Amino acid sequence: MAESHGNAQGATAHTEADGGHKAPFPPFQKDTFASQLVSLTIAFVALYLISSRLALPRVRKTIDDRHDRINGDLAQAQKLKDESDAALKAYEAELAAARTRAQAIGNETREKLNAEADAERKTLEGRLSVKLADAEKSIASTRAAAMSNVRGIASDAAMAIVQQLTGATPDRKLVDGAVEASMKG
Repeated sequence: MAESHGNAQGATAHTEADGGHKAPFPPFQKDTFASQLVSLTIAFVALYLISSRLALPRVRKTIDDRHDRINGDLAQAQKLKDESDAALKAYEAELAAARTRAQAIGNETREKLNAEADAERKTLEGRLSVKLADAEKSIASTRAAAMSNVRGIASDAAMAIVQQLTGATPDRKLVDGAVEASMKG
C-alpha cells in the first residue's frame, strides 16, 4: 500500500534522454531545423495551391452567384415598383376622370332640376295670377255690392235714428243726400 511515487528509477518521462537529461522540444532542435523549414514551405505551398485552385474559386463563384442573385432581385423589385407606380398613376388618373364625370353629372342634374323648378314656378305663378285677378274682380264686385248696401243701410239707420229722436218721419231724399255727403268725406 505504501507505494512511492517519487522513485527516480523506473519513472522516467518520454522526453528524457538516455543520460537522464530532458531532450529539447523537437521544433527547436538545431539539427532538424532545416528539414522543418523545408517541410513547412512545402506544406504552405501545397496549402496555398489547394486553396487558390479549389477553395477560392468556389468561394468566388458563390460570392458572384450571390451578387448576381441580389442584383437580379433588386432589378425585379425595381421593375415591380415601376409597375406599381404606373398602376397607381393610372388609378389616380381614372379617379380624377371619375370625379370629373361625377361633377359633370351632378351639375347637369342640378341644372335640369333648376330648369324644371323654374318651369313649375312659372306655371304656378301664372295660375296664381289668374286666380288673383279673379279674386280681385270678385272683391271689387263684392265691395261695390257692399257699398251700395251700406248706403241703403246707412240711410235706413239715419231715418230710424231721426224718427226715434224727433218722433217725425224725415224725408227720404234729404236723408239720402246727407248720407251721400257724409260718405264722400
